[in-house]
Amino acid sequence: MSTENTVLCPCKSGKSLDNCCKPYHEGTVEAPTAESLMRSRYSAFVLGLSEYIWRTWHKTTRPDLDILGGLGLKWIDLKIESTQAGKNTDTTGQVHFIASFINGNKGKKLDEISDFIKEDGLWYYVDGESNTYDISRNDACPCGSGVKFKRCCLR
Repeated sequence: MSTENTVLCPCKSGKSLDNCCKPYHEGTVEAPTAESLMRSRYSAFVLGLSEYIWRTWHKTTRPDLDILGGLGLKWIDLKIESTQAGKNTDTTGQVHFIASFINGNKGKKLDEISDFIKEDGLWYYVDGESNTYDISRNDACPCGSGVKFKRCCLR
C-alpha cells in the first residue's frame, strides 16, 4: 500500500502535491520550464511558502521577504491561458494565467502575463503585466463547482 500523499496540487495540474510542486518547493528538483515554475509559485502562495516565492523571484526585481504580498489571500483557482517559449532549452519565457482569489469578502481575478528568465540552469520569475477584476457574487465559482460564487468559495 502506498503512503503517498493524495492531496491534489493547488496548481490545478490534476497530479498529487507530492508528484507535482512539492519537490520544487523542497528544492529536491528544479522546475524544468517557465510554466512549471509559475505553477509551483502559485502553489506556494496557496500554501504560504514565502521563502520559495522569494527564492524563485529574480534578484533584480525581488521584493524584501518581509513585504512579500499575496500570502494573506485565499487563492481558489488557476487557469493557464498560454505560454510562450519557456521550455527546458529556452532562456526566457512568458506565461499568461488567471488566478482567482478572495480578499476579505471580495472575489477577484488576477490576469497576468508573467516574464521568466533562466540563469545558470534555474528559472526565475522576473515581473509581469497584470489586471485585477472583480468576481460577482452571482458568477459561477471559479473553482469549477458549477455553483454560484456566493454559495461556494465565498462562504
